[in-house]
Amino acid sequence: MSYWARFRVWRGDSEKGELVDYPVEVNEGEVVLDVVHRLQQTEAPDLAVRWNCKAGKCGSCSMEINGRPRLACMTRMNTFAEDEVVTITPLRTFPVIRDLVTDVSFNYTKAREVPAFAPPPDLKPGEYRMQQVDVERSQEFRKCIECYLCQNTCHVVRDHEENKQHFAGPRYLMRIAELDMHPLDAADRKRAAQEEHGLGFCNITKCCTEVCPENIKITDNALIPLKERVVDRKYDPLIWLGNKIFKRGDVRAAKQ
Repeated sequence: MSYWARFRVWRGDSEKGELVDYPVEVNEGEVVLDVVHRLQQTEAPDLAVRWNCKAGKCGSCSMEINGRPRLACMTRMNTFAEDEVVTITPLRTFPVIRDLVTDVSFNYTKAREVPAFAPPPDLKPGEYRMQQVDVERSQEFRKCIECYLCQNTCHVVRDHEENKQHFAGPRYLMRIAELDMHPLDAADRKRAAQEEHGLGFCNITKCCTEVCPENIKITDNALIPLKERVVDRKYDPLIWLGNKIFKRGDVRAAKQ
């Protein structure tokens, strides 16, 4: 059974644009991306949209549907009333290239700023040994498909352009947490998270978790534990005293 729906789609580029109304046929069982493809076949052959797998695994078809960041391929049309206007706009946090396609290079820049996995120097490839229980928490974060919906909805960068230089965003703070929880990673992730990647900007509103299509508990399982580790490292009196003692020993050794 099919019906005619009213779609309102943002058309334009980095300089100007507007919302354009389209009547489009919707068939039973379809998702928003199906309707966008039908628009390209009929009313708007020049409509620009990014997509790839149509299975919720590539993260390419990220857009805002009725004001909420979603994957078009995972948003079913039966979640909307037949007489409801479905408004589709590009991700608001990133610069528009054309129509529904945005420039998400900000995220690739932030990805390059996170140092890679750093195993202990005395271990060679093939000698890594760990228990499954030690990596179960961090394995959740590996489900990320890099759709950047969490980056888009995070108000720290969404509403404050000036923060982008100093804030990695939830996706890459989660990457730092993943590495920090890894039993064989030897890098100092906690200091870098706070001082270089802007962990202190995050005020744990959980908006990133709410839009994650993989249902990763970004805030509860990654960002909050990382914040707790940073606070322990910086403010715990026993750790502070231990650092002072070890630093004093290093100074004495250097003088000798």
